[in-house]
Amino acid sequence: MKTLFALGVWCLLFVLYWPLAILALLAWPFVWLLSLPFRLVGITFSALFAFLGALLMLPARLLGGGRMATAR
Repeated sequence: MKTLFALGVWCLLFVLYWPLAILALLAWPFVWLLSLPFRLVGITFSALFAFLGALLMLPARLLGGGRMATAR
């Protein structure tokens, strides 16, 4: 759905002002390449925080807390 919306906006831009639409089409791969390091840093920090959360909750899970205790 997001891709369809982007395609529709690009087509509208192409009809209204085609030089800017062509420039956006040519610049998009470079913008994507520039955003890759930021995505990798975001994925790394997300994994790090998930690991730290699991590590901090490990003693409670070992002692019987968590979801399994409420299911009994």
